[in-house]
Parts: sequence; structure tokens; C-alpha cells
Amino acid sequence: MRKTTIEEWLSDLASERPAPGGGAAAGVNAAMGAALVSMVCNLTIGKPRFAEHEAVMREVLAEAERLRLEALQLAEDDAEAFSGVVAAYKLPKSSDEEKAARTAAIQAGLVEAAAVPLAVAKVAAAVIKLSGRILEGSNPNVLSDVAVAASAAKSALESAALNVDINLVSIKDPAERERLAEALNESLQAKVQAEAIMQAVAKRIRA
Repeated sequence: MRKTTIEEWLSDLASERPAPGGGAAAGVNAAMGAALVSMVCNLTIGKPRFAEHEAVMREVLAEAERLRLEALQLAEDDAEAFSGVVAAYKLPKSSDEEKAARTAAIQAGLVEAAAVPLAVAKVAAAVIKLSGRILEGSNPNVLSDVAVAASAAKSALESAALNVDINLVSIKDPAERERLAEALNESLQAKVQAEAIMQAVAKRIRA
């Protein structure tokens, strides 16, 4: 997807094919949030009036760039993971051995399909935290973009959570379900910070 145009990718998303789907869209949202964090940093770094924030901005910029690339990779991985689940459901089930192998493949595929959006949720939460780090020191001309970054990451986080949940209900191993659910809940805590960032920016804009 990194080699295609936005228009082409959206056409694929809109098509009758099951992938890319919501999971990939969540990854792209996370990547957009990270890109906006980078933009704000780039428009703040090097300006004398923001010199005291230079070190933080450079540190955040490096991390935002890493997260953007990771999010795009996860968007691609999501489509592959979903395809793996579909392939597992198509395995033969004529004998007990085939049924057992098919069930094992389905369960493994579901765990992998949940792991990818779980990773997206973690990236999205990290982007929200980066947005919070640059809120006070950012160039005021792009203050709204800090909020949009947090908003995009929050959307990615919520979307990723839905894609984790849809797989969790079909995973039979209770320990695996608990592990995935706990990890997801940890990332979801960042939603509160995203909302606070958006409210803070709105307040400053209207002041």
C-alpha cells in the first residue's frame, strides 16, 4: 500500500474484497496521526522563539517517524492476517484429523488477526502521548494540528479495539483471550489523554 496512491487504496477499501478493511483503515489513521505530529515538530524546530522546546521536538519527531512507518506496516499486515483466517476456514474437514487441523489453524489465525490490531492500538496510544508532549511547546500556527493528530490516533485506537474484540469472541483459549484483552485495555487508557488534548486545544483557539 505504500507504493499506491491514496485514491487507488481507497478504491480497494471500497471494493467487494474483504481486505483491506477496518483494520487496515485503523493503521492508516494511526499513521496520519503520527505524520501530523511530525509536521508540527518540523514547523517548530529551528525557530528561535521555540528554542527551549527544541530538544523535545527533535526527540518526538524521531519517534513519530518510527511510529508512522510501523503503522503503515501494520495496515499491510492486517490484510494478510485476515486472509490467513479466511484460508484456515477453507481447509478440508472430512475426517477427524482434518477437523482438528482446521480448528487449530483457525485458532492460530484468530490470535494473529487479533495481534495485529492490538499492535495498532499500541501505536495509536503512543501517538496520542507524543501529541501531549508537544502540546505546550508547539508552534501556535499549527496548534490545531496537534489536536487533529490526537483525534486521528484516538480514532485508530477505537477502530483497532473493535477489530481485536471481533476476534476475541472466537478465540477459545481463555488465557489467550485474557492476555489480549488486558493488553488492549492498557492502550485504551490513552483515550482520556486524547480527549484532554483536543479540549485543551479548542480552549486555546477560542480564548
